[in-house]
Amino acid sequence: MKNNAATYLVGIDLGTTHTVVAYSDVNDPAKAIHLFEILQLIAPGEVDAKPLLPSVRYHPAPGEITDEAGFLIQENGVVLGEAARLLGSKSQGRLVTSAKSWLSHTAVDHGAAILPWGSDESIFKVSPLEASASYLRHVCAVWEHRFPSAPLARQEVVVTVPASFDESARSLTLEAAKNAGLSGVRLLEEPQAVCYDWLRRHAGSIKSSLAGSRLLLVCDVGGGTTDLTLIKIEQGAEEPKLTRIGVGDHLMLGGDNIDLALAHLAESRLRAGDKKLSTADLSQLLEQCRIAKEQLLADDAPEQVAVTLLGGGSRLIGGTKSTSLSREEVKQIALDGFLPMSGLQDLPDRKRSGVVEFGLPYAAEPAISKHIAAFLQLHAQAAQTALSGTGTEHQIVPDALLLNGGVFRSPAMVQRLIFLLASWRGGQPPLLLDNSHPELAVAYGAVSYAVARRDKKLKIGGGAARSYFLLVDAMVKSGDGKQAGRGVCILPKGSEEGHEILLSDRQFALRVGQPVRFHLLSSSGDGAYQPGDIVEFDNERFHSLPPLVVAFEGQQKVEVAVQLLATYTEVGTLQLQCVAVADSTQRWDVEFQIRKKAQTAINAELPGQLPQALEKIQAVFGAKSKQVDPQAVKTLRADLERTLAAPRGDWQTPLLRELFAALLEGSKYRRRSEQHERLWLSLAGFCLRPGFGYPLDDWRVEQLWKLYAEGLQFVNEKQNWAEWWTLWRRVAGGLSADAQQRIFNDIAKYINPAAARQPGVAKQLATRGYEDMVRLAAALERLTITDKIQLGEWLLKRLEKAGEPEQSWWAVGRIGGRILFHGNNHQVIPPTMAEIWLQQLLKADWKKQTQAGFAATLLARRCDDRARDIDDSLREQVIDKLKQAKSPASWIDMAAEFKQLDEQQEKQVFGEALPPGLKLIV
Repeated sequence: MKNNAATYLVGIDLGTTHTVVAYSDVNDPAKAIHLFEILQLIAPGEVDAKPLLPSVRYHPAPGEITDEAGFLIQENGVVLGEAARLLGSKSQGRLVTSAKSWLSHTAVDHGAAILPWGSDESIFKVSPLEASASYLRHVCAVWEHRFPSAPLARQEVVVTVPASFDESARSLTLEAAKNAGLSGVRLLEEPQAVCYDWLRRHAGSIKSSLAGSRLLLVCDVGGGTTDLTLIKIEQGAEEPKLTRIGVGDHLMLGGDNIDLALAHLAESRLRAGDKKLSTADLSQLLEQCRIAKEQLLADDAPEQVAVTLLGGGSRLIGGTKSTSLSREEVKQIALDGFLPMSGLQDLPDRKRSGVVEFGLPYAAEPAISKHIAAFLQLHAQAAQTALSGTGTEHQIVPDALLLNGGVFRSPAMVQRLIFLLASWRGGQPPLLLDNSHPELAVAYGAVSYAVARRDKKLKIGGGAARSYFLLVDAMVKSGDGKQAGRGVCILPKGSEEGHEILLSDRQFALRVGQPVRFHLLSSSGDGAYQPGDIVEFDNERFHSLPPLVVAFEGQQKVEVAVQLLATYTEVGTLQLQCVAVADSTQRWDVEFQIRKKAQTAINAELPGQLPQALEKIQAVFGAKSKQVDPQAVKTLRADLERTLAAPRGDWQTPLLRELFAALLEGSKYRRRSEQHERLWLSLAGFCLRPGFGYPLDDWRVEQLWKLYAEGLQFVNEKQNWAEWWTLWRRVAGGLSADAQQRIFNDIAKYINPAAARQPGVAKQLATRGYEDMVRLAAALERLTITDKIQLGEWLLKRLEKAGEPEQSWWAVGRIGGRILFHGNNHQVIPPTMAEIWLQQLLKADWKKQTQAGFAATLLARRCDDRARDIDDSLREQVIDKLKQAKSPASWIDMAAEFKQLDEQQEKQVFGEALPPGLKLIV
């Protein structure tokens, strides 16, 4: 937002590798832009101001760092900046990197303390959100040290983000800024910032500099992302008109990937035998390779550079290993691996690549060239329109190029990309726009943008980078595995900032007193959509967004007629509001709910017999159910199947959730008899499984959880206890970590072999269903790592004796699995512990104990993240034994290579079949 009281206009490039700050004095007639050199530790005890603040944190051992540097030392002694990178290159598992990439990672909890990824439990950890906020907090502190009378929070601040960032990642960036004390900041896409910097530097000669050019490709390859933008150039009488017409989808591919490829090469020369380096060792080696890459791609590059892997602890000297990387090796990997001379029709390989490390989902295809080709194909229509009249209407390849990012400090990388585009343009190289400071251009451009807004100077048009759609008919899977669906356009691509778009031809009846969720999708590709247009979706061009939720205060069951209002905000995000039809001044904000997994569900028409089915439930669990024949309780399940003309296993998810609503409404009548209670628990859990994945499931589970404290009414009925534990196992995926912890605390004494021998506990076990408790405990994936390890060890101890149920083997596999069913990646137990458990599993007879073989499969399951993967040689032992036991081929495949679960495997992991139509997309 414009801050008229601001003294400075400030641009912050919150980069994956570096954070850069620039500023301009509002009262300076020339609006000169200055680089803000950031005070930081550059070595222990040594302070200096540098133009770049490395976006890294070093988490020292207790007593390692003194607080002599005052405000430059963060809480818990954490060090930021150059000193952090220096210390991190000489240590193991103490360096936090790539926080920006983690903000866009959908398979983690962005607010959970998970970094440094894969580090020892003894090392202090931080969330990606807090890590990002800490860099901004450091900038604020240094700024106020220099400008005490003009705190950064009172200035007009622009923070840059990749153009490819979705609404979730943009919202998280704004939250990080807010946590650092910066509210009201404006977001700007990084490629646009680079272009704004170029426009400022060529003020007065823009028309002549761009003469003859119609289409500009901005290619920004930073540390963690490749960000692509197309800008249409229309020559005018005075200044050309610039309009952003295309942005790329999120592509986690950049300089970090080159460093990682080099680290893998160095690792192959350093490791002993087949044993991979630990995550901590690889992190240290990665820093060494980054330094070597920068030296070997420079103009005055040496023939080779040594990389050294230091030992740890008492082996600090004896454990040190060295190898070297040559100039030619680095050029071959960087040029031929990441910028090969591929054709315009050569598109990215969608198969999973080997370049997957540190828990981050890097792009499967490492060739940036192919991603550029795919980007141009996606925007072919817009590109052809921009190039029309140039005699190259059939072309879609831009005739101008602006490069940015640390990768393009290398002249070899610049020349390779020019040659590539020239080969696509029939030998005609594009016009290369100069950028002499690729590491600073984004921050400078952010300030240039702020100046242009204030002074109403040349501005890049284009509005919203994507079109947004509301799902009407949910995504379904076709026979070829692709998804399709139907929805309505709520905000077209190109919508200008602040312009409100009311979906006036569609109304929604929203029930107050409970949340209502909207499923949105976006598309950055070609397509002239208008608000209200009905659009057919596919999973190639349309991408699911985190759900949007609104809750109306008031008495439940009262409905309010509303319309949707969409706005592309001035800070650069999508805003949705519900507007009451009866009173347009009555509006409710609809907010993004940041979740770890994208979920979708098949939309099935509700059967016409639903009202009769609901009546049968209400007859048993309603206010008048005392008057119902007791036999109706015993036959309700069969009566529902008869009424709905389908067995329970065929009931679709929407139907199940409607039945659950009726059961929830009648929950207070579940205690009328032991049969009422038993049946209610069974049906409620069945209709809400797996507790997440369908709109409003989180609200449903919250309502259900309120009943946990009430416990069972008929505590002496063994079958009631079985249904009680089964209910919570079925919905465990929707329970919070606190709820799962409470359940574990309640059942731990029954599973702990020592506690279970106590007379009182042993007596209770006779009726409380030990096996069902074990299955429930295994489904509590959000438990602490310590509790999971304890639970697994209890079960393995029990399995040493005859008589332990076979399901305990399954439970060990579920607890120690490398890929969780509903938990986050950081909640996986360490591979070292999984390897210890596997040694015991390998002693079992998998032909007789098939569940032991399945448990071993889950423990050895390949995920291509060395922080979670077990040792390769041990995995081979598991695969060999699975083959000897004639285990299913799908189990062997799960251990041998990374793959998603099929429906049968999903059923085995979950413990029963998921509802028909419910597909969980990781």
